[in-house]
Amino acid sequence: MFYSNNFKNLEEIQHCFFSRKNGNSKGIYESLNCGIGSKDDSKKVGKNLEIIAKNFKIKRRNLILMNQTHSNNVKIIEKESDNIKVNADAIVTTRDNLALGVLTADCAPILFFETKKKIIGCIHAGWKGAINGIIENTIETVKELGGDTNKMTVCIGPCIDKKNYEVKKDFYLTFKQKSENSDIFFSKGRNDSFYFDLRGFIIKKFNSSGVLQVDNINIDSFSSHKEYFSHRRAKKLGENDYGRCISVIKKIIVQN
Repeated sequence: MFYSNNFKNLEEIQHCFFSRKNGNSKGIYESLNCGIGSKDDSKKVGKNLEIIAKNFKIKRRNLILMNQTHSNNVKIIEKESDNIKVNADAIVTTRDNLALGVLTADCAPILFFETKKKIIGCIHAGWKGAINGIIENTIETVKELGGDTNKMTVCIGPCIDKKNYEVKKDFYLTFKQKSENSDIFFSKGRNDSFYFDLRGFIIKKFNSSGVLQVDNINIDSFSSHKEYFSHRRAKKLGENDYGRCISVIKKIIVQN
């Protein structure tokens, strides 16, 4: 598990980017698979989520997860979920007793804390969500809640590294069409392929929106086989499914 360097001095939050270790699942899901949507044994996934909830000293129903579809949808969370996943790719809250979680297996898990209005949030950012506005929409939601981008600290967790993110020419051309000056996030690969810098693209999105405090846990999910799940690695190995790692953030209630 890893913690953001920028977050470690913020005593008002608890957070963690969990690895795939120290869980109950077996086989290709070994062992802390938190992906409810995976083909893993649902009881084992449930036990894994209980481990996460206990780590954050909350009931399972207070750990809020998303039904992630690579959209640009952002939801404000105001109450516990009874284990129902929220249809969104970013969630934010001002509540003290809720932990927000994001599931990933190559996409970027993003956690953030806004100190003015005490807003926490998490974002699931793959290339589709990133290019279609999940970062911008999340920041607008923070502003709607009275937050200030200058008071936001963001951390991007383990995700696929550029050297392992080979894409086809049509992917590259889509980016050129939808995002100006996107060439800097690509380098030429073999034949008509390119390598895409997802992390760099996300950082630029935050910076362009006025968020300058962006920290990174520079770990490549694809090459870290024993530490992180990877959709792309699973496909390369011919596996029919893959686990999901979880990243979680929660506010700490400060006793006066």
